[in-house]
Amino acid sequence: MTVSLLTDEVRALEGRTKVYTAPEPFGAASGRYFGLAIGDDNPLYSDPEYARAQGLEGVTAPLTLVCETNQYAGLPMDHEGYAGHTWDLDIPNSRQVRGGNKYTFHRRIRPEDVVTATWRIASVNEKVTGSGNAMLIIASTATYTNQDGELLAENAETIIFVSLASGGAERRA
Repeated sequence: MTVSLLTDEVRALEGRTKVYTAPEPFGAASGRYFGLAIGDDNPLYSDPEYARAQGLEGVTAPLTLVCETNQYAGLPMDHEGYAGHTWDLDIPNSRQVRGGNKYTFHRRIRPEDVVTATWRIASVNEKVTGSGNAMLIIASTATYTNQDGELLAENAETIIFVSLASGGAERRA
């Protein structure tokens, strides 16, 4: 029988929510620097006149910047040096694999936006791999709003934990 990763403690995670609100507006420099960091020199991030000519109110930022909670969540660095949102899940005898993200952007962020990210664990499921190992699938969603409650973006994220124990072991409760 396959070793189960889906314990009562893990089942209880479904519906768990974490909320982070930025301590200040994003600011124009954030978009400009993030663009430089990812190698995107789009003038939307640095030239207000160009951005207005494109129908925006002013400079903006690369779309995925809003999803990087490490810049505004105010969290301490973890053991790997990351200071953004995680669920702090420790599933013994497993390895964590990113299952992917699906982003939906509703509008570009502006320098004056103060962002709130609301993360929620949407589902916790278990499947078995072809080799007989348990695979825990945790789906979470994040919504990003501004100071006026305006929806900026959504992120559906999947994290997978694969059991290191081979199939045929006893099931854990």
